[in-house]
Amino acid sequence: MILENLTLSDKINVSLQVGDMVYYSPTQSAGTNSDFKTVSNYGTIVKFGVVTDLFLNGNFTLQQQYGIPNIPVNTIVVAYDETQVSPPALNDYIMFAKNKEVNSSSLIGYYAEVEFKNYSTSPVELFSISSEVSESSK
Repeated sequence: MILENLTLSDKINVSLQVGDMVYYSPTQSAGTNSDFKTVSNYGTIVKFGVVTDLFLNGNFTLQQQYGIPNIPVNTIVVAYDETQVSPPALNDYIMFAKNKEVNSSSLIGYYAEVEFKNYSTSPVELFSISSEVSESSK
């Protein structure tokens, strides 16, 4: 596995985290529209690699860890297999998908207990409580 630094000119999406899969799509200019904005055509989506680190807002301790001086802010470090895929080119569209094993939103198990506490100094009314339950095994 090779580590590739992808430095972006715009802010990185706050949802991006270590373990997410990075994809890219080659772009080519298709001209301009009536508002004089560049219109792009996107090619096939390429599965690039897994995020191993993020450099946001000048995280200098991580820069020292990698031994690379002056890593720019808004840099994503991606591990990829150089025999399977090549790095994205300049102006390719970069996107990501969350790791489904880590970011699942449902509970697993047979028992759940919930306790609600009111720390306010005045009475409160609980309007609704709900739960999503699905049988995972028999």
